[in-house]
Amino acid sequence: MKAYFLVILFLITTPFMAQDYLKSFTEIQEAEAKMALKKMAQRFSLNTGNYDIKYHRLNLTVNPAVAFISGDVTTYFKAKEALTEITFELTDNMTVSAVTQRGNALSFVHNVNDEVVVTLPQIQNLGVLDSLTISYSGNPESSGFGSFEQTTHSGTPVIWTLSEPFGAKGWWPCKQDLIDKIDSVDVYLTTPILTPNNEDYVAVSNGLEISQTISGNFKTTRFKHNYPIPAYLIAIAATNYSVYSHEVANNGNPFDIVNYVYPENLAYAQASTPITVDIMNVFSTLFETYPYADEKYGHAQFGWGGGMEHTTVSFMGSFGENLIAHELAHQWFGNKITCGSWKDIWLNEGFATYLSGLAIENINGNDDFTAFKQDRIGSITSQPGGAVYLSDADTTSVGRIFSSRLSYNKGSMVLHMLRKKLGDVPFFQAMKDYLSHPDLAYNYAKTDDFINIVETTSGEDLTGFFSDWLYNQGYPTYTLRWNQPSSTSVFFNVSQVQSHASVDFFEVPIPVRLIGINGETQDVILDNTTNNQNFLKTTTFTVVDVLFDPEKDIISKNNSVTLSTEAVNLEANFSLYPNPTTDIIYIQKPENLQINQVKIYNALGQLLDTNFSPSSMDFSRYASGILFVKFETSIGIINKTVLKK
Repeated sequence: MKAYFLVILFLITTPFMAQDYLKSFTEIQEAEAKMALKKMAQRFSLNTGNYDIKYHRLNLTVNPAVAFISGDVTTYFKAKEALTEITFELTDNMTVSAVTQRGNALSFVHNVNDEVVVTLPQIQNLGVLDSLTISYSGNPESSGFGSFEQTTHSGTPVIWTLSEPFGAKGWWPCKQDLIDKIDSVDVYLTTPILTPNNEDYVAVSNGLEISQTISGNFKTTRFKHNYPIPAYLIAIAATNYSVYSHEVANNGNPFDIVNYVYPENLAYAQASTPITVDIMNVFSTLFETYPYADEKYGHAQFGWGGGMEHTTVSFMGSFGENLIAHELAHQWFGNKITCGSWKDIWLNEGFATYLSGLAIENINGNDDFTAFKQDRIGSITSQPGGAVYLSDADTTSVGRIFSSRLSYNKGSMVLHMLRKKLGDVPFFQAMKDYLSHPDLAYNYAKTDDFINIVETTSGEDLTGFFSDWLYNQGYPTYTLRWNQPSSTSVFFNVSQVQSHASVDFFEVPIPVRLIGINGETQDVILDNTTNNQNFLKTTTFTVVDVLFDPEKDIISKNNSVTLSTEAVNLEANFSLYPNPTTDIIYIQKPENLQINQVKIYNALGQLLDTNFSPSSMDFSRYASGILFVKFETSIGIINKTVLKK
C-alpha cells in the first residue's frame, strides 16, 4: 500500500537509469514493512461494525513547531442495526473534551482499548442517518505509532501524518476496518500564519483545495474530497512548502499535479517530477482516466524516507521515478480499489509493482522492461516455495504481508504472465473492467473478485493458472531440446521439473527465439501443456541458436537449451488410425508438419496410387493385405504400414 524506501539522496539528481530504478524495489518493501510494524499490532476495533460512515468533517488546528493537535471531528453515520451507543477509535493518550449532537452534550467513555464509546440520547434505528461531533486534543506522538510526526527540515518545523494500516486513531477519532469506506470528507486545517522565518505555512490534505481563510494570526485551509476513502488514506501536512504544478491534458479536461516541496529541495524536485505527467499518461491510456481527475494529484514532501499513496496526494520522501510511479499506480490499485483483507495484499502491491514496470516498458523501452522482469524473477526464484495469496497464519506477520519476493515481485509477474497468456487486448480490457466494476470501484475487493472479472472478460477458465501461480507455490525449471530436421522446420522437446510439490505441472506458453546463421530472428510460442511435449515449428532460415524466454516473461530458473544430436523420432509423433482398416484411415501428425505427397504401394512394391489429404485417406478400393504408405513431408520421408482387411 505504501512505498517507503530508505535511500534519501535529495541533493543528487540522476536520470531514469534502469538499474537505479530496479534497485529501489526491495527498499520500497523493506520500508513499508518497517512503517507498518509500528501499527500492525494495533488492529481495528471489532465494535465499529454496526454502522456505516457516510461523511467526516475534520476541523483541526496544528502548529508545525509543536507536537500537538486539537479539533472537532463531525461524523455522519448510518445505523446497520438499532444503536444505543456508537464506538470510535482514538488512542487513550488523547483527551476527548466533549461529544455533542445538535448542540447537546452526550455521555461517553474513552477506554484503555483506544475506544470512544458514545451513549446515544435515543435508539437510532436501522438505516437512519445521524451525526455527532467529537472534540479532542493531545500529543499524538506520545502514542508511539509514528502516524503523526512533528520534526524539522533545515531548521523549519513540519508536521505530517502516515496512518497505514491502523494508525489513524493515533491522531483523530475514526473507524479503521477494511470494509467501510468514508463516502466523502472535508478537512479544515488551521495553522499559524507566519513561520519563524516570516513565511506562510502551507497546509496539505486530500482532495481539492477549496479556500484559505484568515482569522487573526491563523489561516484555515479547506480541502474537500468527494470520493470514498478508508481512514488510513486521510492525511495532513504543513510546513513552509514551495508549491508548483504540472498540467495533465486529460483529453481536454486538464487537471494539475500539485507539488509541495521543501524550499531547499525545490531545484531537485522541479528536475525530477515532470516525469509524473508521462507516467500519468501511460496509466491513463492503458487503464482509465486518473480516478480523481476533477480534484488533483499531488506530491507532498515529508520526513519519512519513502512514500505513501494518500488519495490525491502522495507523501514523498524523495522523487525518484520508481517511487513516483509506484505511488501514482496506487491511486488506481489500492486507493480506487483497495484490498479487502491482508490475504489480498497483492491486489495493491503486486499491481503497483507491475504498473511501475509498465512505466518502464512504455517510457524507457523493452530492454529496460526485460531487465525489470529479470530482476523480479531473480527475487522470486531465490527460494523454492511461497505463494502470492496469504494464509490466515501469514496475516500475523508483517514481513510476510510485505514480502518483496511474494506480495510485490511474484504478484507483479503473475499479472505479466496473465497478460502473456490472454494477450494484450483481453488483459487490459479485464483490468479496465475490474476498475469500473460497480461493486468494486471506490470500494474493497478480494482476489476472487478479480479472478471472476478476468474470466468473464476473457471467456477463459483460468482456474489452473491461478491455482498454480497464485494459490500454490514454486516455479518450473525447463529443459529444451531442439534440432532442425529440414531447412524449413525446427523440432522441440520440452520438459520441466517443479521447485515445490504443491504444483505437479505448470502449463505455460513458452516464448522461444530462433537465431539464424545470418542473424535472422524468429519468435515462436510453445504452448506447453504436458511434460516431455514435442513441437514442430516452421522457419525460413538455418537456425544456429535457440533462446529460451528471451524477454523474461516466465517465472522460472536454471533452464537449459540443448541442440539434440539424436535424430528426431518422427514415428512417435506421426500415426495412422484405425489400423487395420476396411476403408478410411486418419492421419495424426504434429501441428506444423506439412504433407506434400502420399504414395501407396502393395507388398510387391508396385505403386498403386498417389494420394493426398491433410487428414484422411480412403483405402476401400484396395485389395486386402499389407500396404506401404510413403509420406513426403516438410521434414523428410515417413514410411508407414497399413493392414487392409
